[in-house]
Amino acid sequence: MTAVALHHVVSGGTADPPLLLLGSLGSDVSMWEPQLGRLERRLRIVRVDLRGNGASPAPAGPYAIADLAADVVALLDELDIAGASVCGLSLGGMVAMRLALDHPDRLDRLVLCCTAARLGPPQGWLERADLVRRRGTEAVSEAVVGRWFTPSFAGANPALMDSMKAMVAATPSEGYAACCEAIAGFDVESRLGSVEAPTLVLSGNRDEAAPPSLGRLIADGIPDAAHIEVPAAHLASYEAAAQVSAAIAAHLLGTPKAA
Repeated sequence: MTAVALHHVVSGGTADPPLLLLGSLGSDVSMWEPQLGRLERRLRIVRVDLRGNGASPAPAGPYAIADLAADVVALLDELDIAGASVCGLSLGGMVAMRLALDHPDRLDRLVLCCTAARLGPPQGWLERADLVRRRGTEAVSEAVVGRWFTPSFAGANPALMDSMKAMVAATPSEGYAACCEAIAGFDVESRLGSVEAPTLVLSGNRDEAAPPSLGRLIADGIPDAAHIEVPAAHLASYEAAAQVSAAIAAHLLGTPKAA
């Protein structure tokens, strides 16, 4: 499949090491805003809307995770970035794993947040794709955001919950559905031992969508990978923003984990 031109936002110092931030299914570049204050100090940040999400194109499916990874490589070429570190959350983490496996020469360090090497059963993703194609992403927005955050965090941040539901509902239906199908077909468990990039795996200790056991499986499969749990559900970039930002900085820059 032909690569698409991804919507992206670049910030931080132009001479600093580049870090690509790849988001969750149904998200846009705003999901990484809590990380900017910490990471922009020493990194060139490239926030990316994956194919079918946010303001990036949403061509008709089917997609594979490898297609989304090829889009990211095309973006690196566009930005004249030979190699970068990559941090991906959920769907973004799956894309990051394919980048590590398919394009190891373009990857420096890897951070995998709240994700899985295989997130089954496939039928559930195919059913969600069918629902979204029939009724739109608004039909799943409340349930999706309900899994992104713990009840206590959601209750304390009603305005944020409304904005997150609006973000999911604004995702193109075909793009969301085709990404669901890509997740259904994704399985790199048997290939994790081939990942060469130094890797940090982050899990939310209350994440029901991609529980810590799946993060530990990734860390156990990738040579010398580290695994950290943070107090959050699925969208740990918001719920455990300080801990996630500090852990990313420590892995990429060798800075202390304390904020």
